[in-house]
Amino acid sequence: MTTSRTARTRRAAGAGGGLWSAGAVLIALLVVLPVASVLVLAFHPTENIWPHLLATTLPRYAANTLVLTLSTGVLAAAVGTGAAWLVTMYRFPLSGLLEWLLLLPLAIPAYIGAYALVDFLDYSGPVQVALREAAGWETARDYWFPTVRSRGAAVLVLAAALYPYVYMLARAAFREQSAGSYEVARALGAGPVGLFLKVGLPLARPAIAAGAAIVMMETVNDFGVVDFFAVQTLTTGIFTVWLETGNAGGAAQIACVILAVILALVALEKVSRRNSRYYQSARQPRPVTKVVLSRGAGAAATVLCALPVAFGFVLPLGVIAGHALDKPGAWISAGLGRAFLNTLTVGGGAAALTVLGAVFMVYGVRLTGRRLPKLVLPVTTIGYAAPGAVLAVGILIPVAALDHRVADLVLAVTGHDPGLILTGSAAAIVLAYFVRFFAIAQGAADAAFGRVPPSLPMAARSLGRSAGGALREVYLPLMKGSVGTALLLVFVDCVKELPATLLLRPFNYDTLATRAHEKASLENIAEAAPPALLVIGVGLVAVGLLARANLSRRRGEAR
Repeated sequence: MTTSRTARTRRAAGAGGGLWSAGAVLIALLVVLPVASVLVLAFHPTENIWPHLLATTLPRYAANTLVLTLSTGVLAAAVGTGAAWLVTMYRFPLSGLLEWLLLLPLAIPAYIGAYALVDFLDYSGPVQVALREAAGWETARDYWFPTVRSRGAAVLVLAAALYPYVYMLARAAFREQSAGSYEVARALGAGPVGLFLKVGLPLARPAIAAGAAIVMMETVNDFGVVDFFAVQTLTTGIFTVWLETGNAGGAAQIACVILAVILALVALEKVSRRNSRYYQSARQPRPVTKVVLSRGAGAAATVLCALPVAFGFVLPLGVIAGHALDKPGAWISAGLGRAFLNTLTVGGGAAALTVLGAVFMVYGVRLTGRRLPKLVLPVTTIGYAAPGAVLAVGILIPVAALDHRVADLVLAVTGHDPGLILTGSAAAIVLAYFVRFFAIAQGAADAAFGRVPPSLPMAARSLGRSAGGALREVYLPLMKGSVGTALLLVFVDCVKELPATLLLRPFNYDTLATRAHEKASLENIAEAAPPALLVIGVGLVAVGLLARANLSRRRGEAR
């Protein structure tokens, strides 16, 4: 009796595991499908304009993208690494506060920083107005001022918005290094610069390289900044070829070039540290003791750390908030409330579906232990590396084809034309967000599952709980904090996403990001300010959550 009952239990578990395994593979295919669709469209276009692209616009797109990406990566790496070194190794006025303030530019999407910079430095902005009044100049012909909308300005804006990625990873790497390494270097005569170049920088290089790679991938993905500054890149090329010439195959071919650039960046980062090995002592390393700087050096360090915060957060927030306060009527303008509700709907729905799918997939892989789900799990991170514009190309074409076939089928069967169900609604946007940010939810879910002691779900299964019951009654109550964090992070990224939303939204469908972009593109910063401030507010919540998590981790290490 007991033996037969055990056998039935194992058969039931195996059947359930098969369902979980199949579900995990289906979710992985859903995430990978848009990228595969781009490849199919690129190699089998309806009209092959690749030779025309090579002979005309593609070299310019590629050159601008390359210069913009490398320049932004180098500048962000320099700023992020320098700031992380100062706040980790030295004590100076406001150093404790600046350590957290340096994270704030993450709350400002780069395209909002672009609107603010142009408004601040343009001919009618406060800087040039003050110059003309102080010097008695009357027109722009009386003086020279740098061109605001340029590739150089785009590099500054993008680096100011993205350097925190390098800063966070570099600061963590510096903090994890042992004080003994620096003491030995000082005993051998190394000064402050020598300590940084010969000890700190080599040991933190993997973290800095990873942060710089993220910055460069985000730069390739950007559309709002380069479009506002009229810099023609591969991303703007997708919009031009697809929307202006109606050639989806050509857009897919440019998208493939972007994917090649992203893969090259990832490969370059891995190859650059292929032969490097960094190990820590098995014992808990003694933390670095901060050096108190003299008054002059401390003041210089304070200014150096405050500049990125001022340029990346204070300036954009000040300019946007100033316009919002100047014209409070913009808060009740037509369309803002609808854009806010649309943002909550698609962002919230996409976040819930993404986290639910990630939890299901990770649990299915862990439950079954089969080879195929384990192989496809890492592949699902490709969506985060693929820019939003690339995913939009890969989603819209097959989804539109499916939409038309479903509509034709319903019309043939019922005589009623339902219209375009998927592309005529926000469903395509939700799918793009799901694919784009699935890696964030998957990483959070995988880490959360790993923290649950295996004995607890095993006990639940031995008491007769099914796989779903163990997930519902054991795992989820213990993982609710991580699941909530993943929901918030995915929602924040959905709110800020611009390229995919612009390409996939139905007619006359705005989110906060698209409304801010459209109003700013029409030079109407006053109307763009309210949606931009709402986006910043959502971003600040995420930065606050990130800072709290880091603070909790440090307190745990201190104990």
